[in-house]
Amino acid sequence: MNASAKGLAALLPPRFTLGVATAAFQIEGALDEDGRGPSGWDVFAAKPGSIVEDHSPAIACDHYHRMPEDVALMKELGIDSYRFSLSWSRVQPGGSGPVNPAGLAFYDRLIDLLLANGIAPMATLYHWDTPLELDDAGGWMNRDTAYRLGDFAAIAAAAYGDRVSRWVTVNEPATVSTNGYMLGLHAPGEALMLKALPSVHHQLLGHGLALQALRAAKVPGEIGITNVYSPMVPASINPLDKIGAGLMDMAQNRLYADPVLLGKYPDAVRTAAFFSSFDPSSEDMALISQPLDFYGLNYYMPTRVAAGPGDGAVPKGMAEAMGDDLGGSASGSPFHITSFPDTETTAYGWPIKPEYMGVALAEMARRYPDLPPVYITEGGASFEDLEIRDPEGRLIIPDERRVRYLADHIAAAIEATSPGGAAESIDLRGYYVWSLMDNFEWSGGFKQQFGLLHVDSGTQTRTKKASYYWLQEVLSARNRAASPAVPGAEAVPA
Repeated sequence: MNASAKGLAALLPPRFTLGVATAAFQIEGALDEDGRGPSGWDVFAAKPGSIVEDHSPAIACDHYHRMPEDVALMKELGIDSYRFSLSWSRVQPGGSGPVNPAGLAFYDRLIDLLLANGIAPMATLYHWDTPLELDDAGGWMNRDTAYRLGDFAAIAAAAYGDRVSRWVTVNEPATVSTNGYMLGLHAPGEALMLKALPSVHHQLLGHGLALQALRAAKVPGEIGITNVYSPMVPASINPLDKIGAGLMDMAQNRLYADPVLLGKYPDAVRTAAFFSSFDPSSEDMALISQPLDFYGLNYYMPTRVAAGPGDGAVPKGMAEAMGDDLGGSASGSPFHITSFPDTETTAYGWPIKPEYMGVALAEMARRYPDLPPVYITEGGASFEDLEIRDPEGRLIIPDERRVRYLADHIAAAIEATSPGGAAESIDLRGYYVWSLMDNFEWSGGFKQQFGLLHVDSGTQTRTKKASYYWLQEVLSARNRAASPAVPGAEAVPA
């Protein structure tokens, strides 16, 4: 493990940021404390059958009460940056109207503590936890929600703009629309299928309005958006498989990236506009396609696509991540997701294919020649971690598979964007591991463990896994070989 850590450290470019990521709803708990308002996810998670084994996010990782302990663990880990999200319901309980001083103060303390420990804050404005009042009014199917996100961005900018190094406006709009509005797998639980297209546009408009608000506040931190990207791989040379892969690519990747980076929706969407009365104005598109300081890419896996409705055997975890086959076998869908042969998978059933990290970056470079600098804002894997006790009764978690996953994917990203690589034109600035700790993985509850830290559900005790110690060694070896200054960890200049 030490040898692989040192080898990866030697590959890291100068000033390459290594960080960890979380989201407020997945770790904070304290759903009913200190003035926090309910979110749509509170209600969705309370419905029997919505979450694996009806797990509850009420306590989650108790980060709201244990935040100083968690920052201390980040400091010990040695990361450059921490990506977290602001709970909209905690800061602005109704999604509009007055702010909650206690909620504002919590993130004040977090940001100040991060900076005091040399960790650069990356704040995500929207990571899926829509205030319940907005969800009840239609959520992202309602255009007004985009304007409310813009207002929330102005609140956050006024409170934290002088100290946040990087801002993410919206996290994975593809997952919100696909799972929340098309298939009903996530909050708010709508199964609208293609009628959910307005939720796509309104999230992207919300991004544009949030970016506009941050720019108006003259925040010195960089601003970007983050979306999940999965290369679509035809299952065979069959032309129908290729068509299916192309449609999936449009629905999961280009539908969200093209408007932001090219200022227009894919031709197939615009051609089919009459099906959904989808006719975005030029003013909307100008807001959505404002220049970015960076583009965030969440990469976990490629997707293999075959023609025909399939046999319904797509793992539920893959359905949650990628929207199954956008209809399932019962609906007569013309294509479906299928597994890669002879391929190791995660506990979610996701294929482990680090070589496709380079494919994802190369596709982005080819499609978007004016692509701004890129951060891999999430990457990681869930495994059924082995828990053993040493002779003194101490918990040991040797998660070597996670170590290998992270080492292979970070190396693949760096190699693809190095001179001579498949995506050498991309200015890759960093990689954020998902996640700092095992947490509430949405519909997967606590069964899907992505963390560098194990969290005991009863005691909330944090236990460092082998992957934590491995990443710590990567960072230590990087720092020993570099100048005394820690790359990427400086505070935003006043």
